[in-house]
Amino acid sequence: MIGPLRKWYDRHFSDPQVVILALILIFGTAIVLLAGRLIAPLLASIILAYLLDGAVEKLQRWHMPRLPAVVLVFVVFFTVFIITLLGLIPLLSQQIAQLVRELPGMVAQGQNVLLQLPERYPQFISEEQVRDMMGAIRTEVTLFGQRMVSLSLASAMHLVTFLVYLIVVPLMVFFLLKDRDAILRWFTGFLPRDRGLASEVWAEVNEKIASYVRGKFVEILIVWAVTYVTFTLFGLNYAMLLSVMVGLSVIIPYVGAAVVTLPVALVAYFQWGLSAELAWVLVAYGIIQFLDGNILVPLLFSEVVNLHPVAIIAAVLVFGGIWGLLGVFFAIPLATLIQAVIRSWPRYEDMPGSEGASG
Repeated sequence: MIGPLRKWYDRHFSDPQVVILALILIFGTAIVLLAGRLIAPLLASIILAYLLDGAVEKLQRWHMPRLPAVVLVFVVFFTVFIITLLGLIPLLSQQIAQLVRELPGMVAQGQNVLLQLPERYPQFISEEQVRDMMGAIRTEVTLFGQRMVSLSLASAMHLVTFLVYLIVVPLMVFFLLKDRDAILRWFTGFLPRDRGLASEVWAEVNEKIASYVRGKFVEILIVWAVTYVTFTLFGLNYAMLLSVMVGLSVIIPYVGAAVVTLPVALVAYFQWGLSAELAWVLVAYGIIQFLDGNILVPLLFSEVVNLHPVAIIAAVLVFGGIWGLLGVFFAIPLATLIQAVIRSWPRYEDMPGSEGASG
C-alpha cells in the first residue's frame, strides 16, 4: 500500500514548486470556505477593483499619473452607480408591488385556463390532476407572499449592514486601486522566493479574471438596456423588472437564460393571452438571447472562455452550491483556474531524470 502511494507522491509532488502551488490553493480555498461571509466586503471590493483597474491603466497609458487616474475613475463610476441606484430602486419597488397586487388575478386567470383542459384534452389530463395542480399553485403563491414579507423584514434588519457596506466597500476599492502594486508586493512577501509555477498560473488566471469581470459587467449592461428598450416598445408590463432579471441572468451561463424565460412568457401571456403580441415578444426575446450567446459573448470573452459548455454548467452547479451567488459569478474564472493548474502541473515525463528512470 505504501509503495503505490509513494510512487504517486513522487510522480506529482516531487517538484517543490508543485508543493508550494498546492499549499497556496489549499490555504486560499480554506479561507474562502471558512470565512467567506466575513470577507464578503473584501471580495466585492476586489471584484470592483478588477472592473475599474482597466480604465485606470488606460488613463495611465494616456500619460495621466496613477493617483489622478484612480480618483477620476472612482468618482465617475460611483457617481453613475449611485444615480442609477436611486433611479432604479423606486421603479423596481413600484413594479414589484404592482406584481404582488396583480398576482391573485393572474392565478385566478391561470386556474380558469387549467379548468378548461380536462374538457378539451380528457385523454391527457383529468379533473383530479387539475385540482392537484391548482392546490400546488395556491401553496406556491402563499409561500411567495410569505417570502416577500420575510424579505422585507430581512431587508429592514440588514439596513445597517448595507449602510456599512456602502461606506466600507468604496473605501477599500479606492485603496485597492491606489496602492495595488504595494499591496501585491506585501502579499507576495509572505510567499516563498522559489514560486515560479505559482507565478505562472497566477499570471494566466489574473489576466483572464480581470477580462472576465469587465466583460461580464459590460454584457449585463448591454443585455439589460436592449431588453428594456425592446419590452418598452412592445408595451410589456413590468419592463424594467423583467429586463433587470434578463440582464442578471447572464451571470449564470445557459441556465440563467432558460430560467428567466418563464416569467417573461407568463407576464406576456397574462397581459395579451394567446395573441400576436405574445408571439412577437417571445421572438424578440429569443433574438436577444441568440445575439447575446452568438455575437456578444464571443466578442467579449473570446480569449477568456475556452471551456466546454458541460464544464461551465458543472462549475456553476459546484461553485454556486458552495459559495452562492458569488460562486455562480466566479464559476467560469474558478474553472479557468483549475484548467490553468492542470495544464501547468508538471507531468512525470517532463521532470528531470524521468527519461532515465523510464529507461
